[in-house]
Amino acid sequence: MNTTNVSSTVTWDEVDVGYQLPVHEREITAALIVGGAISATHDYAEVHHDYHAARKAGADNVFMNILTTNGLIGKYLTDWAGPTAKLKSITLRLAVPNYPGDVMTMSGKVSEKYEKDGEHLVEVEFGGKNSLGYHASGKAVVALERRKS
Repeated sequence: MNTTNVSSTVTWDEVDVGYQLPVHEREITAALIVGGAISATHDYAEVHHDYHAARKAGADNVFMNILTTNGLIGKYLTDWAGPTAKLKSITLRLAVPNYPGDVMTMSGKVSEKYEKDGEHLVEVEFGGKNSLGYHASGKAVVALERRKS
């Protein structure tokens, strides 16, 4: 459930506005939350690795930090687009927390397609939802290659 196989590259010619990205589910574990906070992003806020501190702060459990969420969204987008795509920007909003034992279901759709400065770009509106509602939503710009003739 935690991996997406990248077998090919999505080209700019293959997508249009309204194109739906495949849905991807990601298990949310304590190891993912703690490892993402401490090891990957050097975020030592106790609410991301200490159950008692998270409870004292009013949370049900440790919860995912925004940098880990951003990394998972970036992985979702680049797994879809393929190894030659370039993630140009992500605008991300957080809502409900990601707690251990839940699943975040990520989805997206192409909302804009355009060329700028010689690049072939798509804007993707995305969301990551868990059992409590939307954990994250936003927009990303991805540069895709053109189909080779």
